[in-house]
Amino acid sequence: MKYSDHVRSYRKLCGPARGELSYQVVLEQSDLYIISAQDLRFPVLDRLSLVRREIKGYILLHPEFASSLVPVAIRENSPEIVRKMARAASLFGVGPMAAVAGAISQDIADHASRISPDFLVENGGDIYIHSRFDRVVGLLPHPQEPVALGIKIYKEETPCAICSSYSTIGHSLSLGRGDLVTVRAGSGAVADAAATALCNMLQSRKSLTRINRMRPHLEKKGITGVLAQMGEDLMVWGNMELTTI
Repeated sequence: MKYSDHVRSYRKLCGPARGELSYQVVLEQSDLYIISAQDLRFPVLDRLSLVRREIKGYILLHPEFASSLVPVAIRENSPEIVRKMARAASLFGVGPMAAVAGAISQDIADHASRISPDFLVENGGDIYIHSRFDRVVGLLPHPQEPVALGIKIYKEETPCAICSSYSTIGHSLSLGRGDLVTVRAGSGAVADAAATALCNMLQSRKSLTRINRMRPHLEKKGITGVLAQMGEDLMVWGNMELTTI
């Protein structure tokens, strides 16, 4: 059974830098945690409402977009966020909704960064970062334990996405048995879809070796780093500088 944290208590472990503030924006199933230099909750809410309408409107006409666990064909005149989700899903053989949180995170961050150059958004474990400062993204494979390990993100490497998938935490569907897969990429949709696909692959310790061998293949698809954990076994490659917290 999956562990579910409806109040997202892990956010209490996060904090803004000096001169920044943190706040929450919630609309239906979307629950965003944001760090920025100024309060942008109303522009963010407006943008979130727009992208959600686009996705929901498309699903209304094409219900398979929401239900499919494999890629689906879409029309070229579909909303941009729908196209991004579909393209990312097709890269990794998953359904389009596997990319929804990462796609929304990037859309919101890209839109808000025009006002605030320092803008971080977390959407159910999927993060997109615009920053003029170095940051650390905490890793939480076991929700009952304190966060002790993080990924260092240097300012010159942003914007970037850090997306995670779990087989034991949260409400999202996972077909794997691993504790955590975290993926880094320039695209939020790509990182999210890849995290789902790789987490689905984690069935045994041998799966970690398989993911490690996939590095050249994944890098061609825009993945710049992967961390996968199963029990006491940890596999890391690419631009994933680990640091203690």
